[in-house]
Amino acid sequence: MIRGVHHLAISTPDLERFVDHYRRWFGFERVGDGGWDAGNERIDTMVGLKDSHARYAFIRLGNLHIEVFQYGSNEPQDVRPRMCDRGITHLCLYCDDVVEEYERLKALGMHFHCPPGEGDLRATYGRDCDGNVVELLQIAGGDFGFRFDDLAVA
Repeated sequence: MIRGVHHLAISTPDLERFVDHYRRWFGFERVGDGGWDAGNERIDTMVGLKDSHARYAFIRLGNLHIEVFQYGSNEPQDVRPRMCDRGITHLCLYCDDVVEEYERLKALGMHFHCPPGEGDLRATYGRDCDGNVVELLQIAGGDFGFRFDDLAVA
């Protein structure tokens, strides 16, 4: 039985910079570290790369864990998918006050596509330090089939 999501993973060219940004900007905490050296056939098979080596850190905010990888091999590419491209397009962070978070993060240097909207569902998209899209979301009313309370960790 699948019980839920454990984590998502993001690859970055600078592990320490990424973790620092997510700590300062969004309040994540670092909860683990690891990596592997080249020559690990099992991992090469799992990730589909030859002679891979990487470092990683786990960061956590509430019930969300992100595994952040910095590969030192295989010529990583800088990919900036558009919102309409296939695959995972953004990370959404739930806020008590989206306008307050938008202003705070903007002052820290985060670039946003636009200010948050108004109404029952308030949201905006911005870019993290690597250009990944991060949505800030506040549900101020209405019934959207989702409540932050639904995600409470026991």
